[in-house]
Amino acid sequence: MDSDEISLNAVPYFVIYKDGRIDRLLGEDFDPPGVDPKTGVESKDVVVSPEDSVSVRIYRPKSVAKQARKLPLLVYFHGGGFCVGTAFSSLFHQHINAWVAKANIAAVSVDYRRAPEYQLPIPFEDSWTAMKWVAAHSGGAGPDEWLNEIADLNRVYLGGDSAGGNIAHRMALRVATEGLAGVKIKGLQLVHPHFWGEKLIGEEKEWDSKDIFVVKNLWFVVSKDIKDLDDPIVNPEYDPDLGRLSAEKVAVYVAEKDNLKERGQHYAECLRKSGWGGAVEVVETIGEGHVFHLFNPTSDSAVELVGQLAAFTSSDCRG
Repeated sequence: MDSDEISLNAVPYFVIYKDGRIDRLLGEDFDPPGVDPKTGVESKDVVVSPEDSVSVRIYRPKSVAKQARKLPLLVYFHGGGFCVGTAFSSLFHQHINAWVAKANIAAVSVDYRRAPEYQLPIPFEDSWTAMKWVAAHSGGAGPDEWLNEIADLNRVYLGGDSAGGNIAHRMALRVATEGLAGVKIKGLQLVHPHFWGEKLIGEEKEWDSKDIFVVKNLWFVVSKDIKDLDDPIVNPEYDPDLGRLSAEKVAVYVAEKDNLKERGQHYAECLRKSGWGGAVEVVETIGEGHVFHLFNPTSDSAVELVGQLAAFTSSDCRG
């Protein structure tokens, strides 16, 4: 019998009830693939694993026919607290169109099963399924002709916003610990990444207690296996494999008014101290909040952020 007793109230994103139901309030629309009239970027949807309901949306830029060499590939994981949003919603579809056009790259945006119906680690496992599917194209004989023709799997970037940033981080670690033949991770781009920890740090101590309650308790709603907030999934500081991260360079994007800003900065600091040998940078947007670029994609700040993302992703395109 359905109960209206609320387990976690995360309006305007979602409401989760104690009986396991969820009201998803954002990112549930379907923006169809095709040729984007603003950018000329073309996209299509592909089912990667029917048994697990894992799909991807593939993007290629308007200039693809004129390319003399294959393009870097962005593998993107959407955010939404592991609970809301899809790779096919307008929030993410328009963002990836803009990124692909600006950077002149190919992209695969991953759609994974979501909590609370599908608890962690299922979203991670679905994302890894998509990663292995991408890797199958490394010899140019994979199941998708677009990736065979245009994607350079020696120049792969992993990216994601919020919970998707957490997923992208987990995928970079998994490539390091398990291997992924035929794929080289050049860079990792975490936009307002969703991490946390047992102890409040920096400006978190000044937060409203209701905001802290939602952020803390979300982890226990999306995973029955997480026992405390210093679990490495939540807090990379305590991950013994952090220094093995598979990426040559990392960019962490934070926003001044985002409640997760301190965690993004802390992630970069921990990575520097871990013994990891790559280069990490933190890029802050002043005056903006969490995933502002998705909600107001035509704002000056959003356009600037897409330019920063594209510059990082396309930095080895030349030559």
